[in-house]
Amino acid sequence: MRVGIGYDIHRLMEGKPLILGGVEIPYIKGLVGYSDADVLLHAVSDAILGAASMGDIGMHFPDTDPRYKGASSASLLRKVIDLISRKGYRVNNVDIVVIAEEPKIGVFRAKISKKISDVLHIDESRISVKATTSEGVGSIGRGEAIASYAVVTLEG
Repeated sequence: MRVGIGYDIHRLMEGKPLILGGVEIPYIKGLVGYSDADVLLHAVSDAILGAASMGDIGMHFPDTDPRYKGASSASLLRKVIDLISRKGYRVNNVDIVVIAEEPKIGVFRAKISKKISDVLHIDESRISVKATTSEGVGSIGRGEAIASYAVVTLEG
């Protein structure tokens, strides 16, 4: 059994789509980044790569490579799964927390879990998606950013 932790934060900007966990969330602002800036899936990817001692997503999918401009984080996560599979690992479970003042993501939790389940090829019962706020503190509390943490266990 191997354990990894991932973290990501991106700032919000009006006029961009908000993608969390591979699901488009209706909101006036979206996350800014080189890819689709899905902080949730970036945190999961980093946790998986960390558990496999394979670095982070920036090493594998650098923002200097035009192939990843606007890339779907779900497609990048699929590539991460392929990388760890070649080393004999598979994801056992995922625990995720999203930190955002708005929007509330509770109503999207089932869709997000389903999407992650499909990408990771694991049962939804092995995925936990939680949300919290930062109680008005810092850039997240001011509604300027969204962050996510993920903890993953791998077998293999």
